[in-house]
Amino acid sequence: MRHRGSTIEELRGSVGLRIADEQLLRTLAAGLEDVEKLLRETARSEVRAVHDAASHLVEAGGKRFRPLMTLLAAEFGEGNHEDVVIAAAAVELVHLATLYHDDVMDEATMRRGAPSVNARWTNSIAILTGDFLFAHASRLVSDLGTDAARILAETFSELVTGQMRETVGPGEGDDPVEHYLSVIAQKTGSLIATSGRFGAMMSGAKPEAIGAMQRFGEIVGTAFQISDDIIDIASPSHESGKTPGTDLREGVRTLPMLYALADPDTDPRLVELLDGPVTDDDLVEEALTLLRSSSGLDRAMGTLSDYAQQARTELASLPAGPARDACESVANYLVARTR
Repeated sequence: MRHRGSTIEELRGSVGLRIADEQLLRTLAAGLEDVEKLLRETARSEVRAVHDAASHLVEAGGKRFRPLMTLLAAEFGEGNHEDVVIAAAAVELVHLATLYHDDVMDEATMRRGAPSVNARWTNSIAILTGDFLFAHASRLVSDLGTDAARILAETFSELVTGQMRETVGPGEGDDPVEHYLSVIAQKTGSLIATSGRFGAMMSGAKPEAIGAMQRFGEIVGTAFQISDDIIDIASPSHESGKTPGTDLREGVRTLPMLYALADPDTDPRLVELLDGPVTDDDLVEEALTLLRSSSGLDRAMGTLSDYAQQARTELASLPAGPARDACESVANYLVARTR
């Protein structure tokens, strides 16, 4: 089991979480430790093959951002308790389940520094393991009441719909930018929205706080994807720790690319390069250079700033204090991480 402080430190680095209040820090660290314990218990199975596959990603760790959002939102009510921990574990199980399925769709070979389940075992095992975790997430929230079960079911629907819409692409007459933003709100934002909603709900927070944390979660989740899009183009690998141009290589049209393609003044050579996956290293570098000087990157930065401001606006309706300050630090980080 990870040390209490390690998860908080990971969150400081990965999502910009800043907590000055020592009591809140201890509360969140203890809550995340309880979540971790419940995740391991839930992934356990008497069937060895099921246990090994289900525990694979749980043991691999991760940011645990969604459980953190649940625990932070609980601070606007009566604070952390058993139902909050159950809800936090449930949203993380859903997230892990989607990763198993994503790796199959993407034909991934690595996940969190370890071989992906589909690579280590088979696609069928990965899909079934994801289903196993979805089932246990549903089981956990069933003890929290019919409203919680309904909310999680609706979130499942949003996640799947977003993935299907991304796979199919925009329809005839659809605006590609609007399509993209709504897809990432469903694929990424919806579960983080539910994380915030659950935490406030389970802690007895006021309806206004529940709504604010739900909306804040969706905005932040969507904005993190936009900031990832920008970093994949704008940041050298030695700064971001990632190889730039990954989206280009995979033929994924992200927000800066869509904005560039919508601009009639964009260099025709860039339009040509964005017509499909770019696999040659020299062509990837050429495309990155053109994207960095295009209007698409600036417009994406502007959109990201708008989302960060929307997130701060939602927080303004919440009671002032360490929990709100911590949430605001995440909103501020959205823009800061791309500079």
